[in-house]
Amino acid sequence: MHFQSFSEFWAMGGYGFFVWLSFGITYLLLAGLITISMYQQHQFKQQLKATIAREQRIKQYQEQQI
Repeated sequence: MHFQSFSEFWAMGGYGFFVWLSFGITYLLLAGLITISMYQQHQFKQQLKATIAREQRIKQYQEQQI
């Protein structure tokens, strides 16, 4: 597809609204996916640290009982 001007490029032959809306929604969803993934990774790391600390406390307690 070849456009004569930049405004024709934005209009996309009358379908510009739908084309640019689809691009916008796609990028918005990708940004949301990245944000959610980073949040879940942060939560997982916190839970892992808490689990390791709890296991160490249990091990120390068991060693004291012997």
